[in-house]
Amino acid sequence: MFIGWDWASTTHDITVLDDRGAIVDRWALPHTEQALTAALDRLARHGNPAELPVIIERPDGLVVDRLLAAGHPVFPVHPTAFHAARPRWGASGAKSDPGDSYKLADYLRTDGHRLRRLQPTDHGLSELQSLTRLREDHVRARTAATNQLAALLDAHWPGPRKLFQSLASPIALAFLTDYPTPEAARRLGEVRMAGFLRRNSYRGGKTAVELLQRLRRAPTTPAALPATTLTAMIHAQVQLLRALQATIADLEKLIKDLIAVHPRAQLLAALPGVGQINLAQLLAEVGPILMRVDTAEQAAAECGTTPVTKASGKVRGVYFRWAANTRARTAITAFAHNARLQSPWAAKLYADARARGKRNPHAVRIVARAWLRVIWACWHTNTPYNPAQHRAAHAFTTTT
Repeated sequence: MFIGWDWASTTHDITVLDDRGAIVDRWALPHTEQALTAALDRLARHGNPAELPVIIERPDGLVVDRLLAAGHPVFPVHPTAFHAARPRWGASGAKSDPGDSYKLADYLRTDGHRLRRLQPTDHGLSELQSLTRLREDHVRARTAATNQLAALLDAHWPGPRKLFQSLASPIALAFLTDYPTPEAARRLGEVRMAGFLRRNSYRGGKTAVELLQRLRRAPTTPAALPATTLTAMIHAQVQLLRALQATIADLEKLIKDLIAVHPRAQLLAALPGVGQINLAQLLAEVGPILMRVDTAEQAAAECGTTPVTKASGKVRGVYFRWAANTRARTAITAFAHNARLQSPWAAKLYADARARGKRNPHAVRIVARAWLRVIWACWHTNTPYNPAQHRAAHAFTTTT
């Protein structure tokens, strides 16, 4: 039996095929606990769950977790790979959810040997993954809120826009709380500004006079909003940013607490330039990939650090790999960028790539691919990274 599960947020379609491709069972169900339980029971009537493989267009989520917990072998397929196979079932381009569940099951029947079986993620890594992804969502929300505040200031009160290095910094938010309008800052002089800087532990290197000059040089709006309205708008945006800063700090504390006790963390903690948050991202996003693939090159492909080569006749091209785990790619390339600033070996890999004409993102991916081989070795030999034992880096440092 081969089971195709077309996943959606509100409904699901399931098709069960036999080994000849004939439909044995097919139904649709809503995304409810009762329906999911009934679906798993219905599948179990077709045989032992361990002998009923399921294909689905995602590697995680509640449905995937329920299938794994029930004992089904689960084979995730990337939507891009499945889309490329669609013409085999007809050239019309017709699409429906029941039809997709049938095509998925048939794809598993004919091409299942090309797919990698999904392994249950370590509980600790799942917890880290949830926290790091939520933190990433809040960081994006903070960026959006900062941009909204910047646009608000540009339109109505440009003075504080570039007064401090970051508009989302505590001192910038404190300034906008005390001086949300041009009227509130009108009597702000050198003494008051110096006092404000002392109270907020300013370390930006500018004097009170220089900051006041920045404030006064900013353009003014010809049709200003009433002071009470502008104050309410600025304060609302400041409160939003402070709330996001607080939740990000809380999430980072939880992440660091988990890192401190996770047994895999010590394998990668000594990597050059890796911080605790990036270490958590590597464990949460790259770790599950390392656990389910067979080689470092397969891991590099799933993390999107290897290109795609297309060659036919006299035409040959090497292209960016779109079908990849984007979160894992973000985690490993962020580490590679930091590592090249700390490791002479990684710096040379990057410099050599740039000398060959590679743009910065491409060069960083080349460094990331090299580091993935090192990380793979550490992960599968259960050996903590030690710069002194990194043979490639050691050989480079001894010859330079």
